[in-house]
Amino acid sequence: MAFGIKRHELNEWKQDVQNGKIAFLTHYWIDERFPGCNTVTKVGCNDVSKLIEWGRKHGLQAEWIDYKEAYPHFDLFGKYESDIMLKEGMKEQLERFNRSF
Repeated sequence: MAFGIKRHELNEWKQDVQNGKIAFLTHYWIDERFPGCNTVTKVGCNDVSKLIEWGRKHGLQAEWIDYKEAYPHFDLFGKYESDIMLKEGMKEQLERFNRSF
């Protein structure tokens, strides 16, 4: 279940992904398979080669890409999420969702 974002934020992320940009979308998320994780950041780009290369520089494997709908993306949570978001200069996004780092 996703919550904590506005419709326009989701639409902007989708548009950026479709336009071949590396796009970030963080939201609250609860999934019993991942105890202790209450946010996820989706990093998407419809240029899959570009997304794979971006992921590689952060230690992510191409097999981890989620191809649901028309928005290929990595799901970042836990330590991957905070470490990568800090490296990408997105501290404010983490703070918005009360993530510690």
